[in-house]
Amino acid sequence: MTERKNVPLVSLVEGYEAHAPEINAALQRVLKSGWYILGQEVSAFEGEFARWCDTSHCIGVANGTDAIVIALRALGVGDGDAVFTVSHTAVATVAAIDITGASPVLVDIDERSFTLDPAKLEEAIIGYAGGARPKAVIAVHLYGQACDLEAIQAICRRHGLYLIEDCAQAHGTRYKDRPVGGFGNMATFSFYPTKNLGAFGDGGAVVTSDDRLAAAARALRQYGWHERYLSDVPGMNSRLDELHAAVLRVRLAHLDAEIAVRRRIAAAYDAALAGQVTTPWVRPLTSHSYHLYVIRVSDRDRFAAALKRQGIDTGIHYPQAVHQQKAYAGRVATAGDLAITNRIYCDIVSLPMFPFLSDADVARVIATVSASVVGMREEAHDT
Repeated sequence: MTERKNVPLVSLVEGYEAHAPEINAALQRVLKSGWYILGQEVSAFEGEFARWCDTSHCIGVANGTDAIVIALRALGVGDGDAVFTVSHTAVATVAAIDITGASPVLVDIDERSFTLDPAKLEEAIIGYAGGARPKAVIAVHLYGQACDLEAIQAICRRHGLYLIEDCAQAHGTRYKDRPVGGFGNMATFSFYPTKNLGAFGDGGAVVTSDDRLAAAARALRQYGWHERYLSDVPGMNSRLDELHAAVLRVRLAHLDAEIAVRRRIAAAYDAALAGQVTTPWVRPLTSHSYHLYVIRVSDRDRFAAALKRQGIDTGIHYPQAVHQQKAYAGRVATAGDLAITNRIYCDIVSLPMFPFLSDADVARVIATVSASVVGMREEAHDT
């Protein structure tokens, strides 16, 4: 492999090139079939992905945001209901709640995992004094890290709330040796191109083992139809197309191997960088899938600039919490001061993480991070 000029945060082209003959054949198969919407490829992918998630049903939809909207609506969540989730997430989680007419209530996170803090969740539910009815919790498995599902499940049971798992960043994450996605009433996935399992455009899915909820979700994704052209409930147009499904089938067959590479890269980062930066903590009895490798470092912006000068790309996931963003500031309820959520935004940074990083790439990232940290410490000491 030719040595890279820069090490990117992610490389989508290499994801295609690694499986190009299979992907090209799959695309040709669809194009020659003459059937492009909700055909055999979607049906086959839904079955394969449901089995991979250890659930009974998968419903392919247009994107991950729609997947959350459809899951909420299938559960009867909407206007007048409150949905508890986190502010440290992709804005899609909260946008989907807002789209249904429900009221988001944003809860603080655990500082080690960056995921929903069960103790803060229960406090938020008990102390909720808004006008809406508490109805559901969306637990976001972030960066590939699993939430504390056992504790969150128990809280939902105690308070009679539905549980939706947002697995958009958690393809391949396992909790107590089971894939995430099968613990809640429903779970949602995104197949945005950068995900562990990515399409060549937008795509998403809802998974569940509840036959009734699966039927509701299938109807909702296509105008509320149980019978073609006859709408039993108000629905929407949110369908995973055949081309994306065909690509996803190819990529799903290689996903376990690619996640194993992500874990190997993460282990190399962990071993070399521990003590220099705060490396990702992994919840006991879980398997992290490393959609992103997010560290904490002091003077984050100067650190990222130093890496950029050496040709190492970084990312910030995310530069603002949802409650801090203009569209939602003052419009969403927050449970308490979200002290941890507010604190971490100044020092989180993502290092390159994708399964086609070479050993030389990984070594270069490690060496550059180490040199940058040492240089920043020396500069601080001199001043």
